[in-house]
Amino acid sequence: MDTLTPQQRRKAMQAVKSKGTRIEKKLLAEMRKRGLRYRKNVKTLPGKPDAAFLTLKIAVFCDGDFWHGRNWHERRHDHKSNQEFWRKKIEGNMERDRRVNAALQAAGWTVLRFWGSDIEKNAGACAEKVAQTVAAKRKKIRPVHRGPSVAVENAWLQTTAREAFDDAFVEPC
Repeated sequence: MDTLTPQQRRKAMQAVKSKGTRIEKKLLAEMRKRGLRYRKNVKTLPGKPDAAFLTLKIAVFCDGDFWHGRNWHERRHDHKSNQEFWRKKIEGNMERDRRVNAALQAAGWTVLRFWGSDIEKNAGACAEKVAQTVAAKRKKIRPVHRGPSVAVENAWLQTTAREAFDDAFVEPC
């Protein structure tokens, strides 16, 4: 049985945010401390990631333990009232998370998901994982050092161009 009146429950549920949550702010602040620059709540990406590194294709989600079903196999019967509604709601959220992960990964994105309680306990460690992923991706997309064959070809072109320039301006006798 619910301990709140329907009006109190309604007000409590209306206060639940989808963006700008405490855990999101905490993780993003730690990411900023590490010099990471990202886009927030990108609407054009599946699932609207809490943070996204567009050029590196990294999506970061901050998942609330309750809403996204942390330890769901243990907690699925914790609800005192309206159990069927909450079971469908949370299992639906979990399924949507799986679909979003699959869609992003199919498009070549790296998906990082953090539980709210993990962010609360140690936001620094979560931000460090993001920073490590960003660093690893940056190494992969940096221009590859050109091999000696390209350098030799460039030297030949420069020499040929210099010779053509010298030939055009012959010293007077």
